Amino acid sequence: MKILVTGKNGQLGQQLQKQAPAHTTIIAHGRDTLDIADKEQVFTVLQQAQPDLVINAAAYTAVDKAESDTDQAHRVNARGPENLALACRELGIRLIHVSTDFVFDGKQSHPYLPGDTRKPLGVYGESKARGEEAIEAILPEAIIVRTAWVYDREGGNFVNTMLRLMNERDQLGVVADQIGTPTWAGTLANNIYALAQNPEAMGIYHCTDAGVASWYDFAVAIYEEGKAAGLIPSEKSVQIKPITTADFPTPAKRPAYSVLDKSRLVEDSGIELNHWRPVLRKILAT
Repeated sequence: MKILVTGKNGQLGQQLQKQAPAHTTIIAHGRDTLDIADKEQVFTVLQQAQPDLVINAAAYTAVDKAESDTDQAHRVNARGPENLALACRELGIRLIHVSTDFVFDGKQSHPYLPGDTRKPLGVYGESKARGEEAIEAILPEAIIVRTAWVYDREGGNFVNTMLRLMNERDQLGVVADQIGTPTWAGTLANNIYALAQNPEAMGIYHCTDAGVASWYDFAVAIYEEGKAAGLIPSEKSVQIKPITTADFPTPAKRPAYSVLDKSRLVEDSGIELNHWRPVLRKILAT
């Protein structure tokens, strides 16, 4: 199988390259070689590569910046997926697109199902929702994988930010009233490839690690597991205080509750999801 991956330099793009199944050829593109918002370039690159599958891991992910950079967010997150869907339809290529929990408003108190109504709170979520809708209209047999709270040992993410701050400061305030599930980028890559192996898989799936946490819970776990892994000096003491969303205002509103129901993913991928805490422990220890 020949697989074309967009967003090769991101957390997920890196893991998709590292965890590619045996007997696959990966053709990975970053923005410098494939701008997914450029329709002509998308068609040219896909036509030349002739992949069996395209995995779109490219996205505009600067949630707060998107509030003032609306055009660029929609260009990448809405027009980009639309272009890929059009090209994949014309060339007979399978498409897996990665989306986000931000398509929901976070106002319900039970895990979101793939078919729940999209109600984004801000520009980032709105742009990702429009990308999903474009794919559904153009290429209904495509797979859309929503995820949340993604991290890896490399790159800019909550885990690495917390580790840096915990080594620099003695006290941190972390939001405790936003609830979701931390997700290792490798979990996401593994499940995407598992879905790719299922010829009948199509439509929307939710993928995170198992379990539930607040950002505060996640930060406390990072502190404890970071110390155990030697990433924070054993003698270093950091007081982590729970704060509210109101205490930490941001340009973009975030869903207060974004736990995703993964039952359809487990059924169609055959992979059993692990709880986020031991996954975090393993990643920080390696």
